[in-house]
Amino acid sequence: MLRLFLLIGMSLILCLSPSDTYALSPEQDDDKVKMMPFLEQLYQDRNRLLIDQQPTTIEKYYDLSESGGRYAYQMELKRATYVHAWVEKRGLRLIAAEPRIRIARLKEVGDQAVLSLVQSTKISYGYKSSSVPPQSFGIGTRHALILKKTSDGWIVKKEWYLDPLEENPDLIPDSPPGFPHLSPEPEAAQKEGRYKRERAVAYANKYAGLAWGAGNNNRYNRNYRDYTSLGGDCTNFASQVLGDKKEGGGLPMSGIWGYRGGGSQAWVQTDAFQRFLFYSGYGRLIAKGTFEEITRSSDKHPHGAIAKLQPGDLIGYELKGDTDHFSVVVGHDANGYPLVNSHTADRYRVPFDLGWDQTTKYILIHVR
Repeated sequence: MLRLFLLIGMSLILCLSPSDTYALSPEQDDDKVKMMPFLEQLYQDRNRLLIDQQPTTIEKYYDLSESGGRYAYQMELKRATYVHAWVEKRGLRLIAAEPRIRIARLKEVGDQAVLSLVQSTKISYGYKSSSVPPQSFGIGTRHALILKKTSDGWIVKKEWYLDPLEENPDLIPDSPPGFPHLSPEPEAAQKEGRYKRERAVAYANKYAGLAWGAGNNNRYNRNYRDYTSLGGDCTNFASQVLGDKKEGGGLPMSGIWGYRGGGSQAWVQTDAFQRFLFYSGYGRLIAKGTFEEITRSSDKHPHGAIAKLQPGDLIGYELKGDTDHFSVVVGHDANGYPLVNSHTADRYRVPFDLGWDQTTKYILIHVR
């Protein structure tokens, strides 16, 4: 269901999961040791590009004589341009982007190396007009690369990965006056019922996968299947947060929405999940609209409809009439920005609109 999968160019990346053991053979371990200095510097400089916006920082790492290398290089430039534009629109300043990588699979043949790796990145930011301390969020990405050996070392011949954040920066909407709002609205006070909100949020934080900040050694809950290779794991994750009896929100499963050796259609598919939430009464629609519509002040929502969300609620993301993604609201940053966790891609306490644009419609769902 996710548009992110349009970027996948090798089946290798689909097999890579946070559940992998990352075990390599002794021969592969030797190759890994030789290759790691290049890879670590590559990802450090790519993330530094988000801060300094200097393309020459990373140009040297790519084989620009081939289309695959040029595409990978241009994708990083687009990613940096989008993130910089989003930061400017939100009145923020990036402070640091710190990556950590792990090689999962590696095969070296002749002057080429085919490998898959995972990256966990911690991104820190501050507010230009506020004295709140630096805030941080985490993103986890899965990468498939082909490297080429040269007389000077290695260069990137091809690369594919999920969640590159390369959307059109010209389509990022402006922030309305007063956004974000520092404190939740009085009527949004949390109430404990059959839905265990605190446990649901703790579950979302523990099992946020490869994202920096997540628990469980950056692995998914092994009691559930990983649906990444079958269209995306975001809805499966949201269902777990709501319905896991042992650690999650504990909402009763049913014949329509449940997990018994595998997830039902309503458990794993975005549109079916959304229909179930509303028809069952588990979810109530707060509002649906573009970023501008859900954040602007109105008589009904003085601080915008987005202010009605509580930790443990959900946000659906609709593109061209189709719900593409779900994320779980886990709280707010120190200045009141709503933060979400999700799978595919793995995110931990990320501002809810990062990676989306003015064409996105946000479906704000209160879980009750």
